[in-house]
Amino acid sequence: MFAYRSPLKDLPPAPGAPLGQPLSSRVVLVVVDALREDTSRKPDVMPFLNQLRGQGAWAVMHSQPPSYSEPGWTTIATGAWPEINDSPAVNVDYDKIWPWTQDNIFAMAKRAGLKTAVSGYDWWERFIKPEWRDAGFFTHGEDDAADRDVLNTAMPWLTSGSYQLVLIHIDQVDYAGHHEGGPRDPHWDAAAARADAMLKQIAVTLDFKKDTLIVISDHGQIDRGGHGGQDPITLLEPLIMAGAGVKPGQYPDVQMGDVAPTIAVLLGTNLPASSEGKPLLETLNVDNTRQALIQKAWSVQQATLASAYASAIGAPTSSQASAQTAIAATRESRESKEQLLRLVIAGVIVFVVSLGGAGLLAWKRNRDAERLVVAAVLYIVLYNFIYAVIAGNVYSMSSVPAAGATAFVIEIAEYTLMAVIPAWLGAMLIAGAFKRGAANSVQATLAFAFVTIYFLYLPALWGFAMNGASVTWHLPDPLVAFLHFTNLLQAVLVAVLSIILSGVAALVGSRLKATVRVTT
Repeated sequence: MFAYRSPLKDLPPAPGAPLGQPLSSRVVLVVVDALREDTSRKPDVMPFLNQLRGQGAWAVMHSQPPSYSEPGWTTIATGAWPEINDSPAVNVDYDKIWPWTQDNIFAMAKRAGLKTAVSGYDWWERFIKPEWRDAGFFTHGEDDAADRDVLNTAMPWLTSGSYQLVLIHIDQVDYAGHHEGGPRDPHWDAAAARADAMLKQIAVTLDFKKDTLIVISDHGQIDRGGHGGQDPITLLEPLIMAGAGVKPGQYPDVQMGDVAPTIAVLLGTNLPASSEGKPLLETLNVDNTRQALIQKAWSVQQATLASAYASAIGAPTSSQASAQTAIAATRESRESKEQLLRLVIAGVIVFVVSLGGAGLLAWKRNRDAERLVVAAVLYIVLYNFIYAVIAGNVYSMSSVPAAGATAFVIEIAEYTLMAVIPAWLGAMLIAGAFKRGAANSVQATLAFAFVTIYFLYLPALWGFAMNGASVTWHLPDPLVAFLHFTNLLQAVLVAVLSIILSGVAALVGSRLKATVRVTT
């Protein structure tokens, strides 16, 4: 996942012609990081945002996994989903971020001769090339103090009216989710309330007869805090637009990919060349003649993008109306062929290992074989009880802690250890393996490990069949990939622990058998 790059990385589609007369003299885009859609609707927490919702256009916005900031920001700016927008698929450190390779709202604004500015977290500095921005302020802070610096820097830009595209990034809600207890903690609503007050400060500098304010989020967070996975709550965000060119009202659900092409219509620039979204014309004051022209430009852009993607992955171009559906069909065409081969390989592996397992269990006495299976199932039940019920994790990347992937691997190791020891002890005691001496104890331990690893490898093999052995030309199904990874990790840990437990079993078995002989 860390190494994934878009098939369009080196061959981005070329941008089309500008859309003509702008609807707005400037667009101010405010990204409130991690703001959940349900939080945004709380009038007691975010009164100004709900007032703005009442006088503007608003809708529930949907994103796609991975629900991290870096791919989300890139979708907002390019209109392309993470699979093709060439952002890092998961959040990486500042010095590992590369500039956007696909057409984006800043590049298209500069081509149109507009001035741009951005104030926010320092990851934006790496994404947005210096030639795409006329002013910028970047901080590595994430809390209220950092947001205050971000806002104080942006305010003169807003009052001067010198910039036609301004992006302001407010980060403290995400900080509260990661470091102050998550959305269930009062700190979350407190951060959202402070962000709401900042929105009001931004809005009072604008003339809504000439300017347009857009407020969105990049992802949500699960209740305990965290994001990155396919959890529905992390893939819902608010979209509120108010001001010039906007037709007030509540609208049907939209997609995050629709934001960039809508900004293009507001500013009169070209549509972002890699955008899979569409301009939200129903929310804008656009007459029928202009709508027809924009729709024609969108159709050309979509066909160009679909052709570029098909060429990049070496598959026939689909004839779907939108690039999003065409790309999905093209992807499925190639992926289904690869999955068929992997399914055969996985089936052969399961068959061969099952035969070996049947031989192993036949070698053991029938009564022992049943107990080994029960013990392996006990391990799986215990592990998942510890993981999901006691620790409160979800089966997605959203459970990876803010400390990073290494901390998550350590957690999985701890859960595995806590589950495998009682399951192993249960198998040994019920089967009476210790009483039969060292050799029998070691054999029973390794047999227990074999059966447990067998069960763990079944979802891992399914992950291989569906997604491949590693991430290559497309992003994997997130749930399948998560289970693939965590089950492989458990299998390795069980294998290592079985070697240690074999030594323990040999020691206990030899001493217990010696004790029985002496007693006899």
